[in-house]
Amino acid sequence: MYKRILIAYDGSDAGQRALLGTHDLAQWTRAELFLVAVVPNTTPFMAVDGGVYNVDIEVELVKTAKTVLADGLKRLAEAGYQATGELLTGDAVDEITRHARKIDADLVVVGHQHVDGWAARWWRGSTSRALVEHVHCNVLVVVSH
Repeated sequence: MYKRILIAYDGSDAGQRALLGTHDLAQWTRAELFLVAVVPNTTPFMAVDGGVYNVDIEVELVKTAKTVLADGLKRLAEAGYQATGELLTGDAVDEITRHARKIDADLVVVGHQHVDGWAARWWRGSTSRALVEHVHCNVLVVVSH
């Protein structure tokens, strides 16, 4: 039975479906919920003539991620669930994997949006697919079409 569920939330339609889909599971298992949002690294882009770094982009990414996290926590609270929220910074797969191990999660829940065409799938990659390969526990992928 799942006792510690980590929900990776990005505010997307697929992420919202994953968040809402966790309600029943959490009620059934009486699990402790953890919600994370990940801010991607904003390492300076190295151009031919030197480094280019825009602090405004970093500030905006952090602000957006904090808003997404607060929204997710609010949605869970409105549904009667208490969750611990944390903002992570770095590669999404690495950070979610690290945090899942840190909290000793039994399950990671993540949303997945189907994309049409092999080029779109190749370009975008799949966080959910990578999590299945890297995380130490079960992964529930909530699919959105």
